[in-house]
Amino acid sequence: MSDDKKRDDFTVDMGERKGSNYDSPLNSPRPAAPPPMAPAAGNPILPVLSYCGSSILMTVTNKFVLSGSGFNLNFFLLAVQSIVCVVAIQSCKTSNLITYRDFNSDEARKWFPVSLLLIGTIYTSTKALQFLSIPVYTIFKNLTIILIAYGEVLWFGGSVTGMALFSFGLMVLSSVIAAWADVQHALQSFGHETDAASAKVSTLNAGYMWMMFNCICSAAYVLGMRKRIKLTNFKDFDTMFYNNVLSIPILLVCSLFLENWSSENLNTNFPPDRRNNLILAMIFSGLSSVFISYTSAWCVRVTSSTTYSMVGALNKLPIALSGLIFFDAPVTIPSVSAIAVGFVSGIVYALAKVKQGSKPKTGGLPTTNAPISASSQSARDSFKS
Repeated sequence: MSDDKKRDDFTVDMGERKGSNYDSPLNSPRPAAPPPMAPAAGNPILPVLSYCGSSILMTVTNKFVLSGSGFNLNFFLLAVQSIVCVVAIQSCKTSNLITYRDFNSDEARKWFPVSLLLIGTIYTSTKALQFLSIPVYTIFKNLTIILIAYGEVLWFGGSVTGMALFSFGLMVLSSVIAAWADVQHALQSFGHETDAASAKVSTLNAGYMWMMFNCICSAAYVLGMRKRIKLTNFKDFDTMFYNNVLSIPILLVCSLFLENWSSENLNTNFPPDRRNNLILAMIFSGLSSVFISYTSAWCVRVTSSTTYSMVGALNKLPIALSGLIFFDAPVTIPSVSAIAVGFVSGIVYALAKVKQGSKPKTGGLPTTNAPISASSQSARDSFKS
């Protein structure tokens, strides 16, 4: 699976992974070392467009699979993505395009808790994306940043700048507007007292619940990774490899024992008229997680950490708009306003990171300037909105 996704904004957005620490939300991400297949320099337009395009494709692909009528094989979807990802990066390693360490049981034992948190992150991300539109999912995903920031304050002795705090307020405001717009659209479309309206509101409430779980799991995953990566000193593709290899058996077991594999349910999840397209989309989403990891590292390397931060903030707008273009997301004044406020909050947040990064490292978040790994970034980008 892609490591928020992923895997994740879980492109799943369910961004991330000198390889000893996980970057704090208020510092610019930058991978420790470029993958061998990436150019060291060049025109920044191509890597920026590649990163933005891969994020949008991953989110739209996941939404396409999850929005199928009655789709409920979420663990199976994640297992397929993880298997495809492992096969892809192992093929690249065999071809000497990339390199990462071989599997080691002691390292696997140390990293296993992080993989469990990643599974929780990506699974809750798929459930939230299943019930919510892409714009709403993207807006709510911003709330994870707030939890990570204050987790850093509590456990790593950091601080939050006033500008960052202002961006957090905008993030909360955009989420409130988005939720209110969704509920109002449902009531106006189906009537305030109808069963259809009640069912639609219940679906939205389920999406908000899963989104809350996703934000908590995502924050725990990021903070846990920062702790655990010190024990392993994983680099980009080490993190991606171990996350996916350790996740595969868990996801397969969960799918076999917790999901319905009857012929009737399989026909519901994979109707004959969409079956081939759905299978191809699942495979493509696994490949996209690798592409997101590569393009995010390429983007930082060819441009700068500051540019990457701004691209990440600006990228939220086209991702949100993709939900309006490719899916039946409601286009109303409140919903567009929520997207606009969420977009501004991302810009303010990115500027806060730029401003903080220009100051001497005398405090703040985090206590050390640890870079983010591109492979972990792929997990968040996979399912991010």
